[in-house]
Amino acid sequence: MYTGDGVVNPHVRVTRQPPSLFSLFDNPTIIMDGGVIVVTNPTVNVRLTSSISSFEVQRRFDRGITIAALKGKLEMILGASPSCMDLELFSVSDKFMQKMDNNEALLGSYPVDDDCRIHVTDRSGQMSEFTDVSKVEKFQLADEDYDKRTDSARSFKKKQRLGQFNEEEMAKKKAEIAAREEKHKAAANAISVGSRCKVQVTGQPTKLATVMYVGTADFKPGYWVGVKYDEPLGKHDGIVDGKKYFECENKYGGFVKPLSVTVGDFPEEDYGLDEM
Repeated sequence: MYTGDGVVNPHVRVTRQPPSLFSLFDNPTIIMDGGVIVVTNPTVNVRLTSSISSFEVQRRFDRGITIAALKGKLEMILGASPSCMDLELFSVSDKFMQKMDNNEALLGSYPVDDDCRIHVTDRSGQMSEFTDVSKVEKFQLADEDYDKRTDSARSFKKKQRLGQFNEEEMAKKKAEIAAREEKHKAAANAISVGSRCKVQVTGQPTKLATVMYVGTADFKPGYWVGVKYDEPLGKHDGIVDGKKYFECENKYGGFVKPLSVTVGDFPEEDYGLDEM
């Protein structure tokens, strides 16, 4: 129930006589001017997050406990000291609502509903030593020693002749790669710098461009065609990893495999930019 002074307490019985402490939390209704208003349960189910862990947990608490008592319960769940806890309340949609910084206030005096989130910040910093993996000494095994083990994944693959340990399969893959590269090389030899072309890459729309570069590149093995698109549909300005392959405006440049390029009479479209 909103009392008008910024405090929410869903367990207050409005009568002419002051209610007893026990009557505040043992009745699920509020009587006002002869009418009955049904209010929420005396307990609330909240989501808990913290600066200590990336995990989210759910717990149910009595609305009648104080924030100090709540922190005591959170210590058992999260491991942080109550004296170092800062609590923040978030809505069901994870929108920040307010800080829960009054240890004497009741949990039910805050606008907390089922599925709201309480975030706990640990100011002690003592838990960081358990979450900072950079401080953990790492065990490293030399490759030759690992190769001698009989209970490793590598040993299993060797026994089952899987992946790189299947000589027949690896030889077949190498032959396929070599044949594909020969096709790219032949296609690259048929493409001249300055030619108009269309670029067709699987999963992308067809783009019109001008060929600016043909050959091998440092960023990846094989043959590549550098193009300047007619529209800003590229990724760079002809410079990749600090090396300049050709020159164009930013976002107009791109590199594609030769088999994705078709050279032909593809006139550049006039988009009327000079008239704007």
